[in-house]
Amino acid sequence: MESLRDIIALFREIAMLEGIVGRQLADHDGYRAIQAIPGVGPVLGAVFVAEIGDVTRFSGPDRLACWAGLTPRHRESDTTVRRGPITKQGSKLVRWAAIEAVSRQRGGTFLQAHYHRIAERRANRNIARVAAARKLLTLVFFGLRDGEIRCLAEKAG
Repeated sequence: MESLRDIIALFREIAMLEGIVGRQLADHDGYRAIQAIPGVGPVLGAVFVAEIGDVTRFSGPDRLACWAGLTPRHRESDTTVRRGPITKQGSKLVRWAAIEAVSRQRGGTFLQAHYHRIAERRANRNIARVAAARKLLTLVFFGLRDGEIRCLAEKAG
């Protein structure tokens, strides 16, 4: 019984913190915009806003993906080019949030279709998951920068 009471208390604290974060980010246009991305809810949206901060410090979405460590390692010497696994440099929390949002895709979203298209072509499903996470970070970049995601607005309208 005591462990159940602890779990109930934990759920209350989580709900209280979600309310505080929701109130603090209520006027943030980017926070509201990125929640329109399938798989990104209030918690993952808050993670993106808090960890990325001022998105204008990145020149483009590719720089954000690089900062999050979701780009392949690139080693080059003379005529030999070797691409390896992702660099995993940068924010572990943003990388986790992007992969988690892609993993939560349900109902035939365009990100899920992108994931399945790459997964069929490549033998490793993790490669497809990372590629879809890079596409998701592109949407996050434009959502935080512009306060809207035009490609999602066109599909909804």
